[in-house]
Amino acid sequence: MTSRVAVVGGGYWGKNIVRVMSELGALAAVVDQDHEVAARLAAEHGSRTATFEEVLADEGIDAVAIALPASLHFSATMRALDAGKHVFVEKPLALHLDDAKKLVDKAETIGRTLMVGHLLQYHPAFLRLRELVDDGGLGRLRYVYSNRLNFGKIRQEEDILWSFAPHDISMMLSLVGSEPVEVTATGARYLHDQIADVTTTHMTFAGGVRAHVFVSWLHPFKEQKLVVVGDRAMATFDDSEPWPRKIALYRHEVVWRHGRPVAHKGEPEWIGVEPSEPLHEELGHFLHCVRTGTRPRTDGWEACRVLYVLEQATKGLQQELNGATPAPAPSVPAPDYFVHPSADVDDGVVIGAATNIWHFSHVLRGSSIGSGCSFGQNTMVGPNVTVGDRCRVQNNVSLFEGVELEDDVFCGPSSVFTNVLNPRATVDRKSEFLRTVVRRGATVGANATIVCGNEIGEYAFIAAGAVVTKDVPGHALMVGVPARQIGWVSHAGEVLGADMVCPRTGDRYELDLEQGGLVRSPELEVVAQ
Repeated sequence: MTSRVAVVGGGYWGKNIVRVMSELGALAAVVDQDHEVAARLAAEHGSRTATFEEVLADEGIDAVAIALPASLHFSATMRALDAGKHVFVEKPLALHLDDAKKLVDKAETIGRTLMVGHLLQYHPAFLRLRELVDDGGLGRLRYVYSNRLNFGKIRQEEDILWSFAPHDISMMLSLVGSEPVEVTATGARYLHDQIADVTTTHMTFAGGVRAHVFVSWLHPFKEQKLVVVGDRAMATFDDSEPWPRKIALYRHEVVWRHGRPVAHKGEPEWIGVEPSEPLHEELGHFLHCVRTGTRPRTDGWEACRVLYVLEQATKGLQQELNGATPAPAPSVPAPDYFVHPSADVDDGVVIGAATNIWHFSHVLRGSSIGSGCSFGQNTMVGPNVTVGDRCRVQNNVSLFEGVELEDDVFCGPSSVFTNVLNPRATVDRKSEFLRTVVRRGATVGANATIVCGNEIGEYAFIAAGAVVTKDVPGHALMVGVPARQIGWVSHAGEVLGADMVCPRTGDRYELDLEQGGLVRSPELEVVAQ
């Protein structure tokens, strides 16, 4: 069943959202303060017009897509959430980090999807680039930079930093997999004494990765290019190129001869990408999340991380341009987490609020742990490991480099994650680490072993002592050595019978062939027998 979505705002970008929602069969109404604009768009796409108040009161409308001026995003999104609607809102989520967090908390409290339009995270070329990075095709990340330049579109309600840079900041945070530990910015004003026209933002990440974003609307030609530099190869994403040439891989190398570095240039290798419209992919993802309850790729917390960078950059920019220290910009509050005195946390590690690190544990450099997690005694994390929110890692578990836990993952006592397929004590295989991802809500039982290079699907259940040697579908129940699937489990961890109904919650499930696992089916009514 397709959700019914009202699009609020039919201007420069809103009209594109109206078009795509119509193509996806989800357009329920068009809202715009200019009634002629709303009527024209509604007529073009076989829909109707409505006021915002009518949309909020209409129980037949499941969600709203907001494409208003940035200053209205917070108030419009909060009103929609108060009315119980799922919300897609264009970037930025809000103009202040504290306001954005209120929206995230509201959405989580009422159980509604909140997704932010960081469009390029849905661009097929960027997704292919991220695969190259995640699969180790570039080696260890060293440096990332982007140019987003054009002559116009010049705005007066926001500066170039807030208008152009969010796209690139979002992509960089996704590629690096953590938040920066330091943000600085420089820039200049030429057309208006309060609005920056050119800025460069610098970011430093734990583990030594650095990045910068150069944006300008006073540039003689259009350029939209992202460059990623690893220690084994380099790659570019140039959105101005035709589809066959949007991604280029460069296997440059530096060799040392007689104590001097010599650059050996490689010819570009063009990485093919299947063409598709990013906005179509983005809004399709939103509808999928509304239907299944899946967390969006660019959810509210991802938007908060982007806002944090923007606010820190704005703080430095104002200090430079105004010649005085401004009032402190809102920032991420000091983390409220606990580390036992016998545990050790390296410098630069990011740990979220309400997380507990217990006896004799060690969190190594470059690692990032979300909020609300618990790590039992004698656990080890890192280096360069990412753990999501609300994870539970029991005693005697080591998460080596290459392991990634999404939100709500449970790891039982003494469960094992490997990172090399054929280890030898005398052979250095650090360059051969394989990525192992445990998706949201999955359970890894006590003494189970996850062989590296495999993916554990969302809400899968790995029984105690099982040895996983291949990818596991979402919600699969796996037992034995090697692990084999013997059934399915629900979000609540209950084994599903032939009727595919969770005995604890009453939720019904169905097989999603595209995902290769189960999805919850809220639109299917469970009928008592």
